[in-house]
Amino acid sequence: MGEPISWFEAIVLGVVQGLTEFLPISSSAHILIVSRIFGWGDPGAAFTAVSQIGTETAVLIYFRHDIARIVSTWFRSLRQAELRSSLDARMGWYVIVGTIPIAVLGLAFAPIIETAARNLWLVASVLILFGLVLGLADRLGSKVKELDALNVKDGLLFGVGQALALIPGVSRSGATISVGLAMGYSRYAATRYAFLLAIPAVLASGLYEATKIGSDPNVQWGQTLVATAIALVIGYLVIAWLIRWVSTRSYMPFVVYRVVLGSVLLVLLATGVLAAT
Repeated sequence: MGEPISWFEAIVLGVVQGLTEFLPISSSAHILIVSRIFGWGDPGAAFTAVSQIGTETAVLIYFRHDIARIVSTWFRSLRQAELRSSLDARMGWYVIVGTIPIAVLGLAFAPIIETAARNLWLVASVLILFGLVLGLADRLGSKVKELDALNVKDGLLFGVGQALALIPGVSRSGATISVGLAMGYSRYAATRYAFLLAIPAVLASGLYEATKIGSDPNVQWGQTLVATAIALVIGYLVIAWLIRWVSTRSYMPFVVYRVVLGSVLLVLLATGVLAAT
């Protein structure tokens, strides 16, 4: 269970969620870190999951034309064989296949994800490690493949990367994009597919947690919904900015940020300034 939060905390956490969900720096890590720094306690995995619905709604709005086209073509391809080779129909299958790893691992390790994994020693170490992974993938990847090169194997590997984000500090977008870059996809293609792939997993997670937290006496629905709305607006702006950024620039600033943040966090933990749990 999460701890009670004030309206001010909800606003701050909503801003943090919106700013960090789509950047490859881990929103769950930042929610934890900000809460600990200000002594607010852990708002809980449920609060994090539900507020993520706001940012995923931003994805639905930003990519609404792509999503409508993919869903429509996928359903029509079930009856019309000539549509099955189109990218939109295949994309529907790739998103389904790519969602399998996080669905299986999420259900299998849910108790650990919501308790032991929310430890700042782990978060700090993972921030650094996967920041370096992102940097290597961005530097060494060939970046020659676009979305039309997707196949079932690549879709599944993208999904494995997304599943790693069950560990706080990994970053859903960061892990998925790293896998894409390592497979030779362009920054734009890897980023765009990472956003689309996250939709089923995050919405399902948020809705699942929403059904559970009604029995949690520490949850304030008003604050949670305010945080969700704030995350939606800011998340939309971040998506638009990041899509433009990766078209011409590398992910190196995010790599540096992750390594610095993780290192500072380790120092704060080692000196007792912050508690790990």
